[in-house]
Amino acid sequence: MNPLFALDHVVVVVRDLDRTVADYQAAGFTVVPGGRHPGRNTRNALVVFQDGAYIELIAYDAPSPEERWWRVLDAHGEGLVDFALLPQDIADVLAAARARGLADIEERPGGRARPDGVRIAWQSARPSTHDLPFLCADVTPRALRVPQGEVRHHASGALGISEVTVAVADLQSTLARYRAYLGPEAVAGDAVRLSGARIALVQQPGRARGEGPCEVKLRYADSGSGEGRVQPLDVPFLR
Repeated sequence: MNPLFALDHVVVVVRDLDRTVADYQAAGFTVVPGGRHPGRNTRNALVVFQDGAYIELIAYDAPSPEERWWRVLDAHGEGLVDFALLPQDIADVLAAARARGLADIEERPGGRARPDGVRIAWQSARPSTHDLPFLCADVTPRALRVPQGEVRHHASGALGISEVTVAVADLQSTLARYRAYLGPEAVAGDAVRLSGARIALVQQPGRARGEGPCEVKLRYADSGSGEGRVQPLDVPFLR
C-alpha cells in the first residue's frame, strides 16, 4: 500500500487581506505574513497548525480574470476556493496517476517572495477538474514556505485540519477520479483518507461556486474531556 498523502493547505480567497488577518487574529489564530507571488497580482498570509497543514489567506491587488480564484471571488465572493496535497515525489505521483488514466494534469512552477526578501520555490500540478486538489511540492526547503515554532500555536487551541469537505457534481465520477489520482487505497466509501485528515465528498450538482472545498473542520486541543474536539472553521471570519 502506498503511504497516504498529507494535506498541505487550504486556500481562502478574500477581498481585503489586512482586514481578514485582523479578523483571524481576533478569533484566536496566529497569522504570519506570506508575501507576494512574482508574476501574479496576489499576496497572502498564513495560519499554520501544529500538524503542518495551513490556511492560506490570499487577496488580489488587481483584477486577474485569467485566474480561476479571481473569477470565483469576483462572481461569488470570498471563501474557500481550493486545497492542496503534499506529495512525497511529485514525478512519481503524476506518473502513477497518468498510468491509471488521469491524463489531464497541468504542471507549473510556483514561487513567493517573503517580506524578508527570501525567495521560495515549488512545483505544482493541477488536474483539470476542481473536485480534485492540486499538488504542491517544495523545491526550496518546506520550512521556508511553512513556518515552524511558536507561529503554529493558537490562542483558540486549534491544532490542525481534521477534514476538508468537497462539493462535487457527481459523486461516483469524482470517486473514480480520486482512485486514479491518488490510488485506489486512498478511497474509503465516500471519503478519501489522508495522513492525519480526510476528504469528505458531498454531491451538490449545480452549486453556484462550482466544484471544490466547501467546509473545513479544525481539530482543537483537549478541553478536559479526554478527547479533542473538531469544529468547522468559520470562513473567512469576516465581521
